[in-house]
Amino acid sequence: MEKKISGFHQDEESFWVAELECGHNQHVRHRPPLIIRPWVNDEEGRKERLGTLLNCVVCDSESTG
Repeated sequence: MEKKISGFHQDEESFWVAELECGHNQHVRHRPPLIIRPWVNDEEGRKERLGTLLNCVVCDSESTG
């Protein structure tokens, strides 16, 4: 289920975590070649992603029972 990104914070291992409008959090790592998200390593890149949609796997699992 797609939800808007409302903010970001770093976890205890300094990985970036997206805060979603639904209240859930999701890691947004840049780990090429499997995950390409260079914007996550840059403050301006993270700011530009505020309000964009990200699939919330927790909401997905809650809606399927």
